[in-house]
Formats: sequence, structure tokens, C-alpha cells
Amino acid sequence: MANGDVPLVVCVSADLELRKWIVQRIDRRTPVLVCTDLDELRATLFPAETRPAGEAPRPAGGAAEPAAAVSHGEFVVDVDGHQVTWRGGVVATTRRERELLARLARPPLAVWPYEKLFVEVWGGSYLGDSSILHSAVKRLRRKLRGADGAPGIETVRGVGYRLSS
Repeated sequence: MANGDVPLVVCVSADLELRKWIVQRIDRRTPVLVCTDLDELRATLFPAETRPAGEAPRPAGGAAEPAAAVSHGEFVVDVDGHQVTWRGGVVATTRRERELLARLARPPLAVWPYEKLFVEVWGGSYLGDSSILHSAVKRLRRKLRGADGAPGIETVRGVGYRLSS
């Protein structure tokens, strides 16, 4: 590709087996966006255009919406308010990052398996490719390091992630 561009493969299919086959064939060489239908693809690519103004985001795949605000001491994740704060200071995050943090910060603090996080946050079936989740965690770790003393995200190798104090 020219100028270091990375291609993106988009797979839109209601067939789980076909989606698994595509992800396996790509073999982590290229990012893959997997959706079950065109509405899910539109909601992923253009989230503000797929719902009325002021309406909270709808989870894909029927995943349950997290509580409006989840707090862990001075660390507050307000998904509906579109804000994450640490000791009163705002930590800039995306909608998916807020949803991921809300899952990790929900009491009791526990290890969240990769599969469960993928289903809860992205609302789709886990197809064995956790690169989307790992990338989101990497970005969040960088952002949380910028908030001095904020909780971090620990990896439990081979299992999942948990919020650390």
C-alpha cells in the first residue's frame, strides 16, 4: 500500500460460520470489521447518524447497557454523560473506551474474560480475534497513565483484564 496505508476488510454477514472463516483466513495480517447486518455496520461507522439526537447509544447484538455512572473511589465512568473523571479531572475517552471502563470498574472488581468483554462492549460474537479489544486497552492504558495516580488495567494472561487500584 502507498504511504503505509493499511487495508481494512469489512465482513457483513448474519452467518457466524462465514464470519469465523473470514477472520481465520485474514490471520491477523489485516484489521477486520465484522458486522451481522448493514444497520450494525452503519451504527459502527456513523454512530451519531444512526440515532436521534440526545438518545443514548443502543448496544449492538442486544448487550445490556451499563449503569449510567460507575465509580471506583475518585474514578467515575459516566457512559450516559459521555465522561470519565479521575479526582474531578476529565480523562478524554471514546464511547467504546467508556463502555469498556464501565465494565471493568463495575463492583465487585473482578477479572473480565476477553470473550465476555467483547460481547458486552462490542455486542458481537467473539470470533477468537481479540485485536480490537487489545488495541482499546492499549489506548486506555496510555490515557490513564496521563491521569496521575488513576487506576490502571491489568492483564491476566490467557484470561482477560481487570481494573487495578
